[in-house]
Amino acid sequence: MTTTEQTEAPEQAGLKPLIFHPDEMKAYERGGGARTIPLATAAKGATAFINGITEFGPGAKIPFHFHNCEESVMLLEGDAMFDIDGQEFRLKPMDTTWIPAGIPHRFRNLSETEGMKILWIYGRLNASRTLVETGETREISAEHKG
Repeated sequence: MTTTEQTEAPEQAGLKPLIFHPDEMKAYERGGGARTIPLATAAKGATAFINGITEFGPGAKIPFHFHNCEESVMLLEGDAMFDIDGQEFRLKPMDTTWIPAGIPHRFRNLSETEGMKILWIYGRLNASRTLVETGETREISAEHKG
């Protein structure tokens, strides 16, 4: 086996592994002081899940919402509050949540001067977000167009 053969990852159905560099990728405004950078998506070849990073400006919070699939979120940077089921949980970097489908929740940046960053992972390609206040449902991938 040659050195090249040892370091090449196997291909699955013609797909090749990718490395994402979020600092070089386009961010999409989500409103409320939050912006998202999609990483592994169906458009990039993902077949079972999608993920990305959402950055929150100082004091930013997203509205209560729920998804059509399970979600896991890791706090990468900052001081966050995770609101779910009428409870508040303060998060520190590397704390990770798991949220079943259909459970309303939100994240808030507790700092008024520093940003906050989360990594999210949805358990299906066509993950959607439904806003509790309005009932509006939108596919996550639709937020990353334009």
